[in-house]
Amino acid sequence: MSDTLKIGPYEFKSRLLLGTGKFEDMQVQARAVELSEAEILTFAIRRLPVDNPDAPNFLESLDLKSFKLLPNTAGAYTVEECVRIARLARASGLCDMIKVEVIGDPRTLLPDPIGTLEATKILVDEGFIVLPYTNDDPILARKLQEAGAAAVMPGASPIGSGQGIINPNNLRFIIEEAKVPVIVDAGIGAPSDAALAMELGADGVLLNTAVSGAKDPALMAQAFKLAVQAGRQGYLAGRIPKKRYATASSPAEGIIE
Repeated sequence: MSDTLKIGPYEFKSRLLLGTGKFEDMQVQARAVELSEAEILTFAIRRLPVDNPDAPNFLESLDLKSFKLLPNTAGAYTVEECVRIARLARASGLCDMIKVEVIGDPRTLLPDPIGTLEATKILVDEGFIVLPYTNDDPILARKLQEAGAAAVMPGASPIGSGQGIINPNNLRFIIEEAKVPVIVDAGIGAPSDAALAMELGADGVLLNTAVSGAKDPALMAQAFKLAVQAGRQGYLAGRIPKKRYATASSPAEGIIE
């Protein structure tokens, strides 16, 4: 059975999206990326020497023909900053997708919902394939889709916190209404968090710190790959409903009295 992730005009076998920041060195990063089998890699465009294409950069350790690059607008606190960074990303010639991030608070790094929606509208109109990072508000997720987002990326919990999914009900509401892929982004700390997101019906998971900050990033990347696959299969298979009381595993017929 074909079960692929479709974002805009693109199709992917892997449902794990991996960030490329905070790794100890490029070799560790490359090994983690390899074992994750991720096909979409995200990175902050501000990390690239876009004004000097000949300068060394962190993407050099990767075979870029094997991946779809998803630059993000990390560091943007206003719509204007976000749009400017996105345009720089496209000018680099590396990509046509953009992960929109408009941060609303420096302490929690939670997204600015109004700025995120406004930036999404502008960049969609300019022809970008837009994947906005948002909070877990179902109404905002709907409005982002209506604005033309190719996917929505609700956070599980604050970026880099490793708290996992703190509001599964809101994620369920977003997933139930979604007409585009839902990629759970931010706050994932352990493979079990990723599996839960997929069991809830998410179309994918994006993470970075949970891998780059692990004692063994490569092994953790592989663990996340398997967790995402297991969660997806569990969702497709359909879990049993929860019940208040016990139900015998064996049939009652034929019991010796």
